[in-house]
Amino acid sequence: MSRPSPRIRSALALAAAFLALTTSPASGDEPVPLGTPPATVSDTSFNGTASRVRFEQKLGSQAPLAATFVDEQGSENPLAACFGRRPVVLALVFHRCPLLCNQVLAGLTRSLKPLPLQAGVDFDVVAVSIDPEDTPDSAAKKKAGYLERYDRPGSEAGWKFLTGKKEAIDALCESVGFQYVQNPATKQYAHAAGIVVLTPGGQAAQYFFGIDYPPKEVDAAIRRAAEGRTGSKIAAMLLLCYDYDSATGQYTLSIVRLLRVFGTLTALSLGLYLFLMFRREHRGRVGDAAAAADAPGA
Repeated sequence: MSRPSPRIRSALALAAAFLALTTSPASGDEPVPLGTPPATVSDTSFNGTASRVRFEQKLGSQAPLAATFVDEQGSENPLAACFGRRPVVLALVFHRCPLLCNQVLAGLTRSLKPLPLQAGVDFDVVAVSIDPEDTPDSAAKKKAGYLERYDRPGSEAGWKFLTGKKEAIDALCESVGFQYVQNPATKQYAHAAGIVVLTPGGQAAQYFFGIDYPPKEVDAAIRRAAEGRTGSKIAAMLLLCYDYDSATGQYTLSIVRLLRVFGTLTALSLGLYLFLMFRREHRGRVGDAAAAADAPGA
């Protein structure tokens, strides 16, 4: 039996690698404590949650600079203390989130690390918790972890991890079009994934959705924002972080389900590609054999 062509062998290797990736247990951004029950996907959810989660692109909208927040050191200041000098890259998360918020911050750090621009010099990063029960202590732990990943000496002042009261949180979220919902039973949050680049004056200048932000585009957005200019609206594909119950290890409408959907579509696409390649190669061999049979002296 003849061996498959190099192109088909490459596709098979890619399919095998993808299968291994999508069927292996997904590891979180932080270690899972021993004794944590295995996570499962639940089909139950509270009514209407997904329809109420939004991340609207409100370019030019003004952040509420008078709203007060508490930083990771426990100091309470108006949001204006984070603005006025440089553009701000804003991430709306919650610091004790066990799932998607970690991926948002990890993706942001990956995007910022290779930039010629530096946090604390050319721009600032502000991560604001949407959970009023988050504390400066949880914020400080988050900041320490992502400063270590960023690994740029002297950039500590350029990263702020804030907590605040619900009124201030909601005012900020409303200003940038970030609509979230809390499950009253579990106290966890349904929210979308993404970041916003704001001008030094606090106007929304560019949105990035998902958990992976192209460094060149982020760099360009920060430079535009530094000049007070806004970008254009982009196509939005929202990932949702929704309802993790630490007691049962259950997720409802979550990134887990979305990744499975996209994984299935990718696997089907790879299967179709392999089928077409095998058929094309088989037809080529049949044609070569027929041509050899018809050749003079065969």
